Amino acid sequence: MTELVARARAWHAEDPDPETREELAKLVEVEDAAELAARFSGTLQFGTAGLRGELGAGPMRMNRSVVIRAAAGLAAYLRDQGAAEEGPEGPGLVVVGYDARYKSHDFACETASVMTGAGLRAVLLPRPLPTPVLAFAIRRLGAVAGVMVTASHNPPRDNGYKVYLGGGSQIVPPADAEIAARIDAVGPLADVPRPAEGWEVLGEEIVESYLARTGAVLTEGMPRDLRVVHTALHGVGSDTLLAAFRRAGFPEPVPVRRQADPDPDFPTVSFPNPEEPGAMDLAFGTARETAAASGPVDLVLANDPDADRCAVAVPDPAADSGWRMLRGDDVGALLATHLVHKRARGTFATSIVSSSLLSRIAHAADLPYEETLTGFKWLARVDGMRYAYEEALGYCVDPEGVLDKDGITAALLVAELAAELKQADRSLSDLLDDLAVEHGLHATDQLSVRVDDLSRIASVMERLRSAPPTSLAHLSVVSAEDLSEGSDRLPPTDGLRYHLGGDPEAGVEKARVVVRPSGTEPKLKCYLEVVVPVRDQAALAESRTAAETVLAALKADLAVAAGL
Repeated sequence: MTELVARARAWHAEDPDPETREELAKLVEVEDAAELAARFSGTLQFGTAGLRGELGAGPMRMNRSVVIRAAAGLAAYLRDQGAAEEGPEGPGLVVVGYDARYKSHDFACETASVMTGAGLRAVLLPRPLPTPVLAFAIRRLGAVAGVMVTASHNPPRDNGYKVYLGGGSQIVPPADAEIAARIDAVGPLADVPRPAEGWEVLGEEIVESYLARTGAVLTEGMPRDLRVVHTALHGVGSDTLLAAFRRAGFPEPVPVRRQADPDPDFPTVSFPNPEEPGAMDLAFGTARETAAASGPVDLVLANDPDADRCAVAVPDPAADSGWRMLRGDDVGALLATHLVHKRARGTFATSIVSSSLLSRIAHAADLPYEETLTGFKWLARVDGMRYAYEEALGYCVDPEGVLDKDGITAALLVAELAAELKQADRSLSDLLDDLAVEHGLHATDQLSVRVDDLSRIASVMERLRSAPPTSLAHLSVVSAEDLSEGSDRLPPTDGLRYHLGGDPEAGVEKARVVVRPSGTEPKLKCYLEVVVPVRDQAALAESRTAAETVLAALKADLAVAAGL
């Protein structure tokens, strides 16, 4: 306890934020050993996801002190790369964006101050804006780096710090470790120059430039007759998405009023992630109310709080809500098919945890195809990438504009496809059926376990490494890969991948399982895929039943093998 109190007092002495200083003083006063230990047992680790954690005082929380150190480490790295040298327009430029979470603006201003004090140029986005606007601005302005202060779809108590380098893609090794080393080398905060001015706040022109670019994903003359309901889930996506739809000539989407404006408390959802149960309930309710008042709604779209992801729901009379959420793999395949029909050229890419259907679509269109590790930090680095997606609702449909996932342009392209199908009296569901008949039904699911103790994840991974399963769902495991060993195609990562053989009697062609810890949340994630041949449209229901049966068995057997 004495050592914890000493650490806390040392932290308190240099903390620039009166709120966290007061919070820490109270913990010391009551000698809350458990809470002090949780905050001072180490430091938030900077990695390829940057920083992300709960707000509060101490090195294991997100706060101004942690952000100043992160910014100082990043600035030192950039200086070592020569970014502070004078160019035609001065030293290197760092663009800083932020969402509407608690402390986001404070963290952004601290970052701009540190960059300025380090001899770099810094600019802030004009207001809380989507992450893809920041990624666009990096490329548009020729910046050497960018920082986005956001915790994406994490709980309200969290915030985060995402770093991009020149070109507008997120950091990957070895840059992450090199930046982390420089963060660790930062001395007392009093020695970090932090001027009160010297950076610029950009005007709305940068948003206008982004909106003008969004039209690049669309084809002039295509149908625009589509009724859409949209939710921003209390994030920063509403204004930008609605403006993009207006510019494109679509009828303005109907917003979910209670979720349209930014609110850092996220009062209507348990987790502000469209994939979480219940998160879309208000959107479906709005769609039903809108339909009852003025006619059918064609599509429900959702962005996560920083609007780099896009969720899609389609009408489904069989569902209790009247709507069915499409999986990220469904939307990924639909967008790929639409781009093929628009004669897109270049490499189509996805991650190892996403459906293998994209490979078949690309092969049929005679297009290059690549798989990477999870995350757009890897997908963005695929040579000649024209389109990329990952199953967690992330899609890059305009890499020349935003070399990252972008929930605004993805929503526009989904809407264009849905409107084109609607004109032909068809739907997104119809097109998914066509793809299943042509390429086989690629059914996916996920087994996700949230933990309070991260050591539990490590023990599960160790258990599976020491005793890998030989069969799952009565399918033989034909190959078991430990992804931590790396390969000639993939760098090392903490993960396991199992390829399973088929079962003609069960109507299964093959299956695949990938197990990995989440990079942004305290979760173990298991990604499942089953491929079932489909004889014709009439056999679709039978094929879906077969796939669902195998997926359920995969979940059950994997849970036993992992000790979950």
